[in-house]
Amino acid sequence: MFAARRREIHDMNSKWMIELWRAGGLLLTSLIIGWFLGHPLQFLLLGTGAYLAWHVFNLVRLERWLRYGEKSDPPSSTGLWRDVFSEIYRLEMRGRKQQRKLARTLNRFEEAAAALPDGIVVLSAHGIIEWFNAAAGEMLGLRSPQDIGQRIANLLRHPDFIALLAAGGQHGAIELPSPVAGEIMLTAQIVPYGREQHLLVTRDITRVRHLEQVRRDFVANVSHELRTPLTVLSGYLETLNESQEECPKPWVRSLQLMRQQAERMQRLVNDLLMLSRLELDNKAPNQTLVAVPDMLAAIVQDARALSGERKHRIHLDATPGLRLCGNHDELRSAFSNLVYNAVQYTPAGGDIHVRWFSDGRGIHLQVEDTGEGIAPQHIPRLTERFYRVDSARSRESGGTGLGLAIVKHVLTRHGAQLRIASELGKGSTFTCDFPPGADTRPSNA
Repeated sequence: MFAARRREIHDMNSKWMIELWRAGGLLLTSLIIGWFLGHPLQFLLLGTGAYLAWHVFNLVRLERWLRYGEKSDPPSSTGLWRDVFSEIYRLEMRGRKQQRKLARTLNRFEEAAAALPDGIVVLSAHGIIEWFNAAAGEMLGLRSPQDIGQRIANLLRHPDFIALLAAGGQHGAIELPSPVAGEIMLTAQIVPYGREQHLLVTRDITRVRHLEQVRRDFVANVSHELRTPLTVLSGYLETLNESQEECPKPWVRSLQLMRQQAERMQRLVNDLLMLSRLELDNKAPNQTLVAVPDMLAAIVQDARALSGERKHRIHLDATPGLRLCGNHDELRSAFSNLVYNAVQYTPAGGDIHVRWFSDGRGIHLQVEDTGEGIAPQHIPRLTERFYRVDSARSRESGGTGLGLAIVKHVLTRHGAQLRIASELGKGSTFTCDFPPGADTRPSNA
């Protein structure tokens, strides 16, 4: 490439030298003729004028060709001007070829985007609609070409969408009803690209939401229906276990196992009902100022009873008077799940520290244990329903696999987050982070 570039520069220098020799030859010839005729200066000026007139003539031809020539061949000429015309023509052909290639690429993009099942809307830096595919028109009620050039905020006035548009898509995806039909649910996401341009991507999630609703209703109904027969069964099993001296000895162990499994099923049903209620209740929880230190003291006392012969050392360090605005029952369920999990998964004689404190970043509940720890690949999935790091051990301890899922839902409803830090062989730390001001009762509560 460098060799070709050097040859090109050398050829250009040679052409300029030839042009200079040609100009010099013309002026010298004019001077010699004028010398013989006795008017050297006049003939020198005449030769210079002729040389300049030649260049002006070619400049006029170049200007007219560039303005009116369009796709015509370049004007014929000689010398340096022939090379100028040829080079401009070559550059023009290259530009036309790239333009055709770009047009084909753009057409393929539009065809591909038009065929997508998701809605695609191209927005300018100011939120003006530049293009959209057929799916976006059906989902959002956009019409072409009437809505091209309109501000998207004037056509989609949902408050969540306006906030998403103002943030430039930094808040992630949102859910909103379709302006065409309220029963159709959409997700909307804004993706920045190019020079301050954005893509609005929408997807119809009506079927997904319907299936999720069916699943939640099914779990809630089945759990509710199982509750009554389990209560009856547990009652009879408890009665039989209390009168073991009247039962045949081979049945004693079987009755104990049946009672344990019935209790485990009751815990599972209760957790399922709790989780279903949290999922189905879209309203903000009824908030009061909860005396968390007193709540944690009762939870720790129950945890010591749960520990029993394993004799865990459970420590509570709670800032006196530090309350939390939230739902008492939901918070107790979340906090007790964290503490009881620490008891279940910490070896006998281990330490469990429960801390309740505040700092500049907010209010925090921290449950730290000296258990076996959790491998890094399991941590992102711990809050999934029924996910267990060790299924056999979880069944032995009576766990349902729903505790951390309940914790996550409760914290989400209270604007908080769950952080998990763990290292194999050194234990785990579960931290609930509540935002600053969570200890203040809201004005509308």
